[in-house]
Amino acid sequence: MMKKRALIVGASGIAGSNLADRLVDSGWDVFGLSRGRTFVSAKIHPIIADLTSAESVKAALNGVDVTHVFFTTWARQANEAENIRVNGAMVSNVLDALGEGPSTLEHVALVTGLKHYLGPFEAYATGAVPETPFRESQGRQNVDNFYYEQEDRVFAGAQRQGYTWSVHRPHTIIGYAVGNAMNMGTTLAVYATLCKYTNTPFVFPGSATQWNSLTDMTDARLLARQLEWAATAEAAKNEDFNIVNGDVFRWKWMWSRIADYFGLEPVAFDGEVRPLEGRMHEASAQWHKIATQFSLAEVDINKLVSWWHTDADLGRPMEVITDMSKSRKAGFPGFQATDDAFFDLFGRLEAERIIPRR
Repeated sequence: MMKKRALIVGASGIAGSNLADRLVDSGWDVFGLSRGRTFVSAKIHPIIADLTSAESVKAALNGVDVTHVFFTTWARQANEAENIRVNGAMVSNVLDALGEGPSTLEHVALVTGLKHYLGPFEAYATGAVPETPFRESQGRQNVDNFYYEQEDRVFAGAQRQGYTWSVHRPHTIIGYAVGNAMNMGTTLAVYATLCKYTNTPFVFPGSATQWNSLTDMTDARLLARQLEWAATAEAAKNEDFNIVNGDVFRWKWMWSRIADYFGLEPVAFDGEVRPLEGRMHEASAQWHKIATQFSLAEVDINKLVSWWHTDADLGRPMEVITDMSKSRKAGFPGFQATDDAFFDLFGRLEAERIIPRR
């Protein structure tokens, strides 16, 4: 049997790096395409290109022959029209480069997210959002969304090039990746560390709805498992799948769990929303001091945190919970307790000297 060869687009990101680890451990030959700005695993073949440039991608992928492609990245733009133009082109640039000669391409997987149901950042949860739990059968919202453009580019490529496809929609992803722009787990670890060493109250930054309502999240390792499963399972061909851990929780419970891990006293939500981005004016200098004191690997807090993204997720004014029935019926049995996902990440951040050991 021919060895499976994967191209991970966005191999240095939170989804891509965890997928690379999974596929390498499973015996795949893995190529990782990235901009070259952050670390990629030494176990994969690195490829550097500007995904927004068709010429750059074509040159970088010249001679690369893969059986599977996994899109795990996006580039944030000033508005949704630009998100659609840029991120749609990124998908086409890769598929066109791979499809110009004889191809062994069997399957293309696209990672998007729950903004498929919630709408893009500039119209976040403001339209006719479907009733929770979100199900794949609810389809698209009547709003411009770059996720839909990316899907359409993948679908069109399948018609031309004859591969099968799968679409994967995680909720907020928990996982190890330094320099990632959408990383709540590391952001909360840094926030908790700042609170601990500056004697600042560990205040929940989100909304009353998120504090009190049920929600769920996605471990990057579980997402990687579903991506590998869908790439080879007959029942997963040409299907879209939600992917969350399988448990549910309320943030008022999880906030206490995270506080306990760091030896902090959790502050009960008092009805006032206190976004992190507006309270972190001194965080850069504070982190530099902490990082120097404990000889941490990264003194620049801006390479670790995404205040805006954590604020957006924790500040949502509606319940967000996801149904996993479709992939379970198709044969994917994965489960991950979300508090353990956080604790595993925090332990890894300690081991890699990103945050101080407790």
